[in-house]
Amino acid sequence: MTKLAVFSTKPFDRSSLEEANRGFGHELFFFETQLCTQTTPLAQGFPAVCVFVNDRLDETALRALKECGTKVVCLRCAGFNNVDLRVAAELGLTIVRVPAYSPYAVAEHTVGLILALNRKLHRAFARVRDHNFELTGLLGFDLHGRTVGVVGTGKIGSVVARIMIGFGCRVVAYDPVVNPDCAAMGVEYVSLRSLAEQSDIVTLHTPLLPQTYHLIDDEVFSWMKPGAMLINTSRGAIIDTKAAIRALKSGRLGYLGLDVYEEEAELFFRDLSDRVIQDDVFARLLTFPNVFVTAHQAFFTQEALSAIAQTTLQNLSDFERGTLDPKNVVTPAYLA
Repeated sequence: MTKLAVFSTKPFDRSSLEEANRGFGHELFFFETQLCTQTTPLAQGFPAVCVFVNDRLDETALRALKECGTKVVCLRCAGFNNVDLRVAAELGLTIVRVPAYSPYAVAEHTVGLILALNRKLHRAFARVRDHNFELTGLLGFDLHGRTVGVVGTGKIGSVVARIMIGFGCRVVAYDPVVNPDCAAMGVEYVSLRSLAEQSDIVTLHTPLLPQTYHLIDDEVFSWMKPGAMLINTSRGAIIDTKAAIRALKSGRLGYLGLDVYEEEAELFFRDLSDRVIQDDVFARLLTFPNVFVTAHQAFFTQEALSAIAQTTLQNLSDFERGTLDPKNVVTPAYLA
């Protein structure tokens, strides 16, 4: 049994972790605040901390955690871009994650964004609520026969590919590693430029690494078909947001669906409805009628929450016993 400090806690985190913990018996302590350098004193005396996507584990925070007695950091997510892995390794801190919880959750949300943007469901809903039943401005296109470009064909990307093939789409992919499941489905692997040039819809499913930071920039937008759709349910900084705004203004980008945003840490997972948003770039995004933003909810299904909690606590128990699954341990090798 280990004392675990859980940061960035929301009611759904607490309920899912407490339910899963019935099978483990760890001591769970919940904190609503994000974990960062200023809040590390809350981890004093905890050998384990549990964090989420927008907690900040930079060098200063990690050194402070080490001084607090922390030995293991449990990420209740797949991404690890918010952790300085080299410093963690230097300090002897073990970093574990949930590499797969429900690829269907994120993949299905991705398709939901595609459908909503294409058929302008968000605008249609608002119109009907105002008793406006006019169809002008709501014209969409058939997905059948269109080309979809999937960037990153891991578990989530491969599910997206399968769903889009089910719609009758042709699917091309860009990934340094060919997924045999995708190849067997008939997915064609091409260069990023070729994918951008061919695709009516581009959807991103790659981790945020140094080599994928601002992967989608002005140059890639210049390659895309005029009026193409771009969807991002992976990590915000894979897209250069200012470049996306330029592409939207020029008409090169016809639709943009986002579940993530590169500066989301100060926005998402909180109620700011009574405040003025200080992020001018994000505020500009919201002015476009062909932009659809959800607040990092692609993972948010009952099945995913249960799997995340189960794997997170299993990782902690495995750490205690020295039997960690290597695929759940994150090391600086991931940055190579």
